Amino acid sequence: MYRTIQQSLLARIQAILLAKYDVTLTNPGAPQLVIEQPPSITLGELALPVAFELAKRLRKAPRAIATELAAELTAALPTLEGVASVEVAGAGYLNIRLDRAAAIRRIAADQHADIGGPGFRLVEHTSINPNKAAHIGHLRNAILGDTFQRLLRPDTFKTGYEVGVQNYIDNTGVQVADVVVGLVYLEGKTLTSTRELLTELLETNQRIDFYCWDLYARVSQWYTADSEHIAARKQIRLDTLHALEIGHNDTADIADLISTAVLRRHLDTMQRLNIEYDFLPRESEILSLHFWDAARELMLEKGVLYLETAGKNKGCYVMRRAGTLEERAGTSEEIATADSSLPDEDAKVIVRSNGTVTYVGKDIAYHLWKFGLLPGKDFGYAKFHEYPTHCCWISTTHGETPHPTFGKADAIYNVIDSRQNDPQNNVIAALRGMGYTEAADRYTHFSYEMVALTPRCAVELGYTISEEDQKKPFIEVSGRKGFGVKADDLLDRLIAAAKSEVDTRHPEIEPAQRLTIATQIAVGALRYFMLRFTRNTIIAFDFKDALSFEGETGPYVQYAIVRAANIFRKANTTEAASLAAIAILDLSNILDTEEGSSLWETWLLASKLTLLIEQCIATAEPAYLAKYAFQLAQQFNNFYHRHHVLNETDPTRKSLLLATAAVAQREMTRALAYLGIEAPPVM
Repeated sequence: MYRTIQQSLLARIQAILLAKYDVTLTNPGAPQLVIEQPPSITLGELALPVAFELAKRLRKAPRAIATELAAELTAALPTLEGVASVEVAGAGYLNIRLDRAAAIRRIAADQHADIGGPGFRLVEHTSINPNKAAHIGHLRNAILGDTFQRLLRPDTFKTGYEVGVQNYIDNTGVQVADVVVGLVYLEGKTLTSTRELLTELLETNQRIDFYCWDLYARVSQWYTADSEHIAARKQIRLDTLHALEIGHNDTADIADLISTAVLRRHLDTMQRLNIEYDFLPRESEILSLHFWDAARELMLEKGVLYLETAGKNKGCYVMRRAGTLEERAGTSEEIATADSSLPDEDAKVIVRSNGTVTYVGKDIAYHLWKFGLLPGKDFGYAKFHEYPTHCCWISTTHGETPHPTFGKADAIYNVIDSRQNDPQNNVIAALRGMGYTEAADRYTHFSYEMVALTPRCAVELGYTISEEDQKKPFIEVSGRKGFGVKADDLLDRLIAAAKSEVDTRHPEIEPAQRLTIATQIAVGALRYFMLRFTRNTIIAFDFKDALSFEGETGPYVQYAIVRAANIFRKANTTEAASLAAIAILDLSNILDTEEGSSLWETWLLASKLTLLIEQCIATAEPAYLAKYAFQLAQQFNNFYHRHHVLNETDPTRKSLLLATAAVAQREMTRALAYLGIEAPPVM
């Protein structure tokens, strides 16, 4: 509702600016139309500082402009549904007061503005190398991406977005090559014995991704353990990587067996967190279906890619990095003395001199396909994993028909950590260099910082921490060193801790249901912890902080929802009935009092969910919605302690109190759903 009124106000202001001052928002230097909330509810529900933006252009005092605009808006009040009055405040603010009773009825009736628009949005997230178990750092990626795709295609509100979720599988990269080296050179495995290993692990209920976790750390140490053999072992690694890219050999087949088995475990892990995918494009098909060959020809044709004939990159196909010469050089003197005949030592290598394609090269080909810019090229598709409501497909060379369409996106969001800024920028630069500027503009690198552990958490996990590390705010994890938290181990510990609490509080509930509730709490705690921080913040994970029922946590919001549900259970009514009752209540004598203003604040905050969703999409920042859910839970808890709903004797006041609890519960539940968190029946 709040966003609906905002939109109608903005539209009216735009019309007034054009008619009265001949000012349009598309003109250079046009005023910025923003809407704020006054510092106190007594000043109104919305504030417009547009007069300050117009003052210089119109050569008038802001307050004089605000007075003129207020008169125009006041005359238009009959067409501004929900607006009660317009006032000039301070040096030139326009304060808008809403018709509280009418607004509450609209909020109770669940009236919302549309969200979204036409076009296909493609969200790529998770993208874990299929060489070992998923760890805590991968979870931030997956939870961010899953939450963002939920925001793009919300269930409750109208939306025109069609969304596809992809999980890119780098099954021919160096990390998979390392595991193959470990199997062949440390474990002495062949293709046949690798198949036997997978069968044995399956029969003994052991996980291949856990097995590879330890093997990956061992082979990383093996590369540098013997100084006399470092060069030879490095060559083994390169030869293995080359064999994976060529395909159709035992080494590539071993990699395919292992990476596919590990991938299945990754999907199981993510499904525990309510994370699902539509399509799993694999790097092996990008190579075998010659996506890169088509991309290379296109890049050569467009003059973006060239063969370097001198310098350190001799024999490589390279692409000039993003940025102009002026941006890369430090001074005008350096630019003046630059010799264009010399090789560009800063150029990005796309194809190495040995013929192998770099990560960036394959990524350029993949993104050309994503945007539908790789004519004549598409994956084969095969069904891979069944979710309760849909099927997840995987790329193949020869697939099944019919199949869904997964490419040709209008906008792309890639959830990839900030350490990949350079490769991402090079993909965007390649698109621009080829003339695909619109695609480059609609390519969003949804970056984020790493997840570390607090020293306390590391000790709880059994790691030995030095005195120096114990004083640090966080400790970085490292898969190569085997230092970190497997995602499944983390979930198991969180569920066990939550179940212990649920068992103590609710021994009367059946054990299976207690486990379900504990899982909801644990998943909620983990997802909220990963989402409460803005993306550019390093997270130091801690068990105790994440599971706390107090403070800014998932369990705190879940507990507020359970509290609200208890009100309706004890009142022997439902949330829906309480909201429906608002339509016939006379609220005029209640909402203007001090107590009424307190209740109105809860309704006003509850009305802003669609506004927050729109902000999250515009800024690619889900943390704003997490903060909103917490603030609404705080607002409800303040209401809960201030008003004794069940003891209220006045029928009208009691109905309003019940409806206030109902609207808070409804919007908290929805907010958590967009965050991928369920509300348990008890806490």
